[in-house]
Order: sequence, then structure tokens, then C-alpha cells
Amino acid sequence: MEAPKREYSTSKFYPESQSLEKKRAKKRAIYLYAKRTLDFVLSFLVSFILIIPLFMLAFIIVCKDFGNPFFVQTRVGLNGKQFKMVKLRSMKVGSDQLERILNKEQIYEYRNEYKLDDDPRLIGWKKSGDGNRCFGAILRRTSLDELPQILINICLLGNMSIVGPRPILAEELEEHYTPEEQQLLLSVKPGLTGYWQAYARNDASYKTGKRQQMELKYAQNAKFLWDIQIIFATFGAVLRERGAK
Repeated sequence: MEAPKREYSTSKFYPESQSLEKKRAKKRAIYLYAKRTLDFVLSFLVSFILIIPLFMLAFIIVCKDFGNPFFVQTRVGLNGKQFKMVKLRSMKVGSDQLERILNKEQIYEYRNEYKLDDDPRLIGWKKSGDGNRCFGAILRRTSLDELPQILINICLLGNMSIVGPRPILAEELEEHYTPEEQQLLLSVKPGLTGYWQAYARNDASYKTGKRQQMELKYAQNAKFLWDIQIIFATFGAVLRERGAK
């Protein structure tokens, strides 16, 4: 079956002239400086406000499921450099042992989209349907599990931005993007939120090609005003609890 056509251009990798390339480079440098300034200021302020709720949630996780309340996973970032992404743990201890917890249909679903509609690995999951209402599901739906990224990955380490493509696993990158698309996707920092997360999330999947299309479109057309627009759209999406599974 022929893969869906991506609606983006590769012209950014083939400049028309040296003069045009210099203008683009200067414009991009200004954008990156403004973006990093916004990232640091906003993430610092938010971290200061949410530090107590963050540790309260961490304490609840320990009480409910014991173990480390934080989940650290290697993702691929800017220019292909790997980094450690930190989240509040929404899954039970041992959730990485897929064959022990999931049935064949669930494993197939996870391998295709790297998520499950009704995930039995979530903290508090006891029966079918709990994947939308258990404690782990609430953490994800409200995006509260992402709070550590604001302080650690964005503010302190700077290996993530507030807005950008979703931090991706190495196997996801290889499976769903061509080498040229990988170069484009990794030309910007991954983000806490982004075009795909704010406007589609579960409504755009790898299977249909819509998720790749949206992530690539942002990577190619990232602009400061678009970042601001995405941030406001994210607040609306979180308040409506849209698609955050």
C-alpha cells in the first residue's frame, strides 16, 4: 500500500542563493534566540508556581504504586542527539514488560501507534474501561505527567522547547519517517506541546500519515507567532481534555 503523501516541501534544504541563505540564517538565529528566551522565562515561572503540586503528585504516585515516581526515557532530539526525557510515572512498575501485561491485540496496537486506548499498564487500572478514568489516565489526560519536563528538560537542560514536535523514540523515527523526513523533523527541538498535540492528538495517527504530516509541517514552518498560537491552543485542548491518552 502506498504511503500517504506528506504535505510539505524540502526546499529549505536547497537554498536558491547564498544571499537568500544568509537572510534565512539571520532570521532563524533571531527566532531561536527569542524562542529560547521565551522557553526559559515561561518554564521558570511555571516551575516556581507548580513545584509544590509536582511533589504532591509524586507522593501520591509512591503511595499508589510505590517505586520511583519519575519515569525517564531516552528520546531523539535536535540534530539526532539523544537525551533523557523526564515525566511523572503514570504506569505501574514493570509496565515495560509488554508480553507479560498485554495481549496480542494490545501489543499490535501499541507497536503501531505507541499508545493504547485502554491501557492496563496505567496506575489504578483494574478492569476494562479504567484506561479513561484511573489515576494514571487522569495524569495523562490532563498532561500533569509532563510537569517535570518544564523544570528539567526545558528550563534547566534546554534539550526541549515549549513548542516543537513530540520527543520521539528511535524506533518510531526509523519506522515512520524517511531519512529526508528525519532530517527535517530533527532540525528543531522537540517540544512539550506542538502543532500535532494542540490540534489533533488522537485524531491524527501514524497509520493515516496525518501525525507525520503535521509534525513535519511545523518543523519546516516554525515561527515565533505560530509558537504563541500553539501555546494558547494547547491550553484550550487541555481544558477540554481532548485526546490526551
